[in-house]
Formats: sequence, structure tokens, C-alpha cells
Amino acid sequence: MSVSEMSAKAVKDFLAEAEEILDQLCSDLGVMSDSVDGAECSPDSLNSVFRGAHSLKGLAGMFGFMGVQELSHNLENLLDSLRLGKVKLTSPVMTLLMDALEALGTMIRNLSEVGGVDPPIEQLVARINSAISAPGDSENDSIISTLGLPPSMLNALTEYEEHRLLENIRKSRNIFSVLASFPLATFDQDLAELTDILKKTGEVVSTLPSVGSSIESSIDFEILYGAAKNLDEVTLLIADTNATVRLLGNGATPPPTTASVVVGPDESVPNIQQDSSITAKSMSRTVRVDIGKLDDLMNIVGELVLSHSTISDITEKMRQAGYTGHLAELQKAAKGLERKLNELQKGVMEIRMIPVGQLYDKMGRIVRKISKEQGKKVDLKTFGADTELDKLIMEDIADPLMHIIRNSIDHGIEPPEERVAAGKSERGLIRLSSYQKGNHVVIEVEDDGRGIDLEKVKKKALERGIISDAEALSEREVIELIFLPGFSTSETVSDISGRGVGMDVVKNNIAAVSGMVDVESTLGQGSRMIITLPITLAIIKALIISTAGRFYALPITSVLESIMLHKKDILTVERKEVIQLRESTLPLLHLNRFFHLESKVNEADSCFVVVVGVAEKRLGIVVDDLLGQQDIVIKNLGAMFEGLHGVSGAADLGDQRTILVLDVSGIIHESTKGGGQI
Repeated sequence: MSVSEMSAKAVKDFLAEAEEILDQLCSDLGVMSDSVDGAECSPDSLNSVFRGAHSLKGLAGMFGFMGVQELSHNLENLLDSLRLGKVKLTSPVMTLLMDALEALGTMIRNLSEVGGVDPPIEQLVARINSAISAPGDSENDSIISTLGLPPSMLNALTEYEEHRLLENIRKSRNIFSVLASFPLATFDQDLAELTDILKKTGEVVSTLPSVGSSIESSIDFEILYGAAKNLDEVTLLIADTNATVRLLGNGATPPPTTASVVVGPDESVPNIQQDSSITAKSMSRTVRVDIGKLDDLMNIVGELVLSHSTISDITEKMRQAGYTGHLAELQKAAKGLERKLNELQKGVMEIRMIPVGQLYDKMGRIVRKISKEQGKKVDLKTFGADTELDKLIMEDIADPLMHIIRNSIDHGIEPPEERVAAGKSERGLIRLSSYQKGNHVVIEVEDDGRGIDLEKVKKKALERGIISDAEALSEREVIELIFLPGFSTSETVSDISGRGVGMDVVKNNIAAVSGMVDVESTLGQGSRMIITLPITLAIIKALIISTAGRFYALPITSVLESIMLHKKDILTVERKEVIQLRESTLPLLHLNRFFHLESKVNEADSCFVVVVGVAEKRLGIVVDDLLGQQDIVIKNLGAMFEGLHGVSGAADLGDQRTILVLDVSGIIHESTKGGGQI
């Protein structure tokens, strides 16, 4: 392997690890942001951020990325000061943490992108040093002496543990000493169980080993525990364990004089021995795999599926030709192969699926950043984080989803004073939710802002000459105008909006993964963007159809039913063909007319109609014949056919034929706006 190849691999390995650390930092800082200016910050969240910064510093140093290492080191110093109470978690400090995280993200991203410009970290480092050197709280820490802790225990406490002990006392919590003895064989599990019980109602400040009565068979621990509970309540809490508890000092309010507590001989703290159970093995059983490798594996599985289809066809032809010799064994083997292929296909598909919650963490950071820049107060609530979606689809919709949320904050959510005047809470709300609906995943972005002003949209469209008669447009058609290239209702140009670049790209990017975006809005109450996506675009089951002598594949996930239609049942409404299907009106689209193909057969009295649907939209596609279902692997058509409407890719059928795969959402969109003849 050459030096350049080794360097590229090092960057790749670093990026995979660093991205995971940054995502966790982003999530933990989001939790910490709720504790700004007075609210209690969870020590676990603060420690998690500190560990993340420390890990990133070490990782960057190991790979030789000195800029990332330097900023991570300074960020770690600031977080350590926060942990020790030397710096208070104020709004400016939280902003500084967010700025440092964003700078780290930019620097790491630039390692994989040519031409990226790193932010000037000198200013950030100066701000961090200024925050650390600011005068802290000079409150007398001698209140610890009221607890009557022996000097051996006080000397064993770390600076951080001493700070946490002080914080618990300042918050008028009682401090307890919990003594427990565990067998050597199971002490780690037993101690973890006791700690978990205590953490439910308070904070475990420190856990120190102590000398027990039977050193050969057991080990004792003394736990310093802070909680807003009395002695009886804590005793009841640990009643199912063999631990004993006593209250240190005189309770929550420190007395003016030092209270002496008698300490038994067994409570002295010995030298803490190095834990021999430390191991170099990873706690995680996960393996990072490049998505490209999964694509290659999926393609191989697809080829195997096609090979199986060929074997099944040959078997059927042999049966029809009267070859009965070993036909039964061949059919049995083909069925067994089919079962195993289905299991393999399902397994590969599950590996590609990741929870949408990974995308939510990134959106939370964007909401905090944009709302602060806009001077607005916005809360983000997420639902359905465990809904799973194909990794590649997730990557493709990340930017469109980000733009929709930016638009919600910029155009939708009003400034605090405007919201209060309208009788709303000064804090705006964005709801980001996802759920599975059949073979699709639906992602909704809803805000409680102004909503879309349809009259303003009409006025802007008339000014630009996009429409000539605003009154002739329905509400749905007016909303569709916001997806036109270059269209914007913003009066001023900002870093976020006003240039008319965005919503058309959002729609095109979602359509590129066979998705659909819909909008619902009520003036003065808010808007909702509904994105409907296929769960995966890898191996899918498709219905093979023919029209005008051409063959096409329809993803079975979009097929609702197929019916035989007689010509006399076709009605014409506003120059468009429709039929009545179970008390509802179904618009029709002739596939040969949509693609401008000349039919090679005479018009018959009856035809096949495939009823398809995406989200709440339905359409009947008129075709000549239905040829059955088949598993297919969708291949990209390439840049040359990028603007081809109604087609999402191509697929091999296994009999040397290549057919086009129809994009149902694209066909529905084109037909509803008059692009197709229906």
C-alpha cells in the first residue's frame, strides 16, 4: 500500500470515528442547553460532553490533525472548569460551546473535501481562555467540614467529587454514607445494581473501597450519596440490599459549628488498588461498514435473484416439454434456493436500515443555531426516532429536511413579541415526526407559526408573470407555486432565505429517491410539510407491465390493486378521464400517451388498470397487459437521463432484457399538474 493510500485510509478511519463523537457531542449539548442560566445541569450530560471532547483530542492527535487536537484540548479545558464549578453554565458559555463544536465539525469535514477553508481557531481559543480565567464564585468551601468526614476520605476525593459534594450541600440535599459488602465473585454486578437504585432519586458523589471483616471472601464499599430525602426514605430505598445507611452532618442545612461524627475503625480508606478487570476489549459489538460495500453486496444478491428467476423459468419450460426425469428434485432445489435468497436479501436490507433519530440530532443543532441568529425562541420536539430508513435515502434527504426546518424558523415562526401579540406562547414549536405507513416512511415537519399567506403568494406570482389569473387557481395549486425555481415571498435577502433557491431543490431531491412532498397550511396557525419516502431503493418486488409493445416495472409498494376496465365505464370530468371506484373518483392515465408512444394494438373494449398511490394520492395507470411480479435491482440511469420524468431507474429481468422502472410519485405529480394526458 502506498503512502498516499495509507493517508487516505487514515483520514477515512478518523472521519468515521470523529463523526460519531460529534453526533454524540451535539446531542449532549442539546440536553445541556436546557440548563442554561440557573437550571440544574445533569452531571452525566456534562461528563459525557467532557469525555467526547477528550476522545476527539486523543483521536486527532493520534492521526496527526493538530488543528482539531488544539481546539479539542481547549474545549476540554473549558468543560473541565464547568465540571468543577469554576465556570457557570451561562448563555454566553453555551454559545461558546456551540461555536467550538461547529468549528470542529467544519475542520473535520474539510479533511474529506478539497478546497475547504478552516475557521480561525485563534479567536475561539482566546474566548475559551477568557471564560476560564473569569473570576469564579468565592463561596467558602469549608461547609464540607460540617459533614464530619474523616481526613482519609477527604484526601481520597478528587477535585470533581469534592465539587459535586459541595453542589449537593448548596442545593440543601442530605448527604448519606451508604456502606455495603459484596462477595468477590459478584461485587461488580452487585455494586452496579446498588448504584442504579441510588441514582434514581439522587446523585452518587463518590464510591470508595473500604476494609471489610473478611478480606479473603468479600469487598466493602462506602458510597457518598446526595438526595432530597430523609434517612428513613433512603433506608427504605435500599431495603432489598445488604447495605446500611447513615446521615452525615445534621441534615440539609449546615450548622454554624462543625458537627463531629464518630467514625469507626472500619471506615478508613485504604490504598486503591488498580482494577485487574480492566480489558482492552471493546464494549461494543458493532462494526462500521462502508455503505459502498453494502451496495456491492446488494448487487450480488440481486444478480443471484435474477439467476434464480432464470432457473425457475427453465424448470417450468422443462415441465411443459415433458422432461420429468429429475424435474422434481430440481424444483425442490429451486424452492430451497428461493427461501435462502429471501433470508439473505432480508438480512442485507436490515443492515442498511438506520433509525431516523440519527438525523434528528443534527436537526436539533440547526434549530438552536438558526433561532439564535434570528432572535427567536424555538423548541424542537421529535417523535418516532426509532423509525428505520435506508442509509442512502437518509443521506439524500438530510439537506432537504434541513432547508425545510430553516424555512420554518425564518418564514414561519414569528418573533417573540409578534407571537405574544397574536395570543401565542413566545416560544415557537417545531414538531419533527416520522412513522411507517405501509411500505413507506412518512416524515412530517410542523410549526405553529404564521402559515403560508396564499394572497401574498398569488401577488408575488402575478408580479413575476408566473400566472395571469390568480382567481382561477385552487388552494392546492397556489401552494405548489412555492416549489417553482427562483420563487420566494421574502422581501429581503439573508443568509437563510430570499434568493428563491431552495424549495424547488428540496422537491427535486426528494423526487430523486422516489419520494413526494406535500404541504398543509392554515394562515395564522402554522404549516406542515409531509415527506413520503420508500423504505429502500435497493432490491424491490415489482409488477411487470406492458404498453405499446414496451415493458416497464412498477414498484409493488406503490401498487394498491389491479382491475379489468371496460371502456363504457370511463367518464370524462373537466376533459380528464376518470372512473368510479368504490364510491370515489379515480383519475386515469394512459401510460402510452404519457410517454408519447404509438400503440401497436387496436383499442379493445377492455384494458387493465393498475391503481397506484403515494401518501393520500391515487391514480389509475392504463396498460395493455400485466406480466406478473418479480424481484428487481434498480440501477441508476446516470446524469444523461437525470431530468427524465416518471422514471426512477432501470432493471435487468434475467432473460437478457433491460426495462425501465417507473417513478410512481413523479408520474402522479406530472399528471396532477397537467404534464400527462389523463
